[in-house]
Amino acid sequence: MTASSTDKIREKKRRFLKREQRIIDTALRLLIKQGIDQVTVSAISKEAGIGKGTVYKHFQSKAEIMMRIMLDYEHNIGANLQAGIVATERGDPGAAAKAYFSSRLSNPALDRLVQQLEARLENSPEVCTQMAEVHAVRRSTAQALNQMVAKLIKRGLLEDVPPHYHYLACWALAQGAVEVCFNKGFADQFDDKADLLDFIAHIGITMGNRGQLRK
Repeated sequence: MTASSTDKIREKKRRFLKREQRIIDTALRLLIKQGIDQVTVSAISKEAGIGKGTVYKHFQSKAEIMMRIMLDYEHNIGANLQAGIVATERGDPGAAAKAYFSSRLSNPALDRLVQQLEARLENSPEVCTQMAEVHAVRRSTAQALNQMVAKLIKRGLLEDVPPHYHYLACWALAQGAVEVCFNKGFADQFDDKADLLDFIAHIGITMGNRGQLRK
C-alpha cells in the first residue's frame, strides 16, 4: 500500500469518526432539551445536517445512539475514577471522591439523562452487548475502589466499615444532588445550584473520615 493510499484511508477514518461524534453530540443536546420520546433519528439527522441514511451507516437505531451516549459517559466516569485512585495511592486521600463528584455533578442534566437512558434500555435485546459492557466497567471500577478504600481503612484514614459502604455512600449523595437540581419543590426556589453542588461535593469528599461515626 502506498503512502498516499494510507493517508487517504486515515483521512477517511478521521472524517467518519468526526461525523459520528457530531451525531452523538447532536443527539445528546436534543435528548436533554426535548426528552427521550420526542427525539427521532430523523430529528437528529436534520439537526446535525447529516443525511438520515448516513446516520444509519454509524448506528442501526436510536437505541444504539442512546447506548453510545451511556457508554461514553460510563467510560468517562471510570477513567476519572481510575485517575483519582492513582492520585490517592500517591498521597491524596480524597482524590477518588473528588474525581467522582466532579464527573457526576459537573453536568447534572447529562447525569440525569444517562439514568433515564439506562432505565429505558436495560432490557432492550438490541443493545444487550453494550449494556453488558457498561456493567463490566462498573464492576471493574468497584473492584478498584474496594481495594483502595480497604487500604485507607487500614491506614486509619476512613471509618472501619465494609469498603463498599464508603463508595456507595458517595453514589447515594451524588444521586440525591442530581435529583435536587430538578426537584420543583427545591430547585425552583434557588439560583445558586453551582455553589450548592460544590458544597455537596465537599461533604462527599470528607464524609466517612475516621472519627465521624459515634457509637
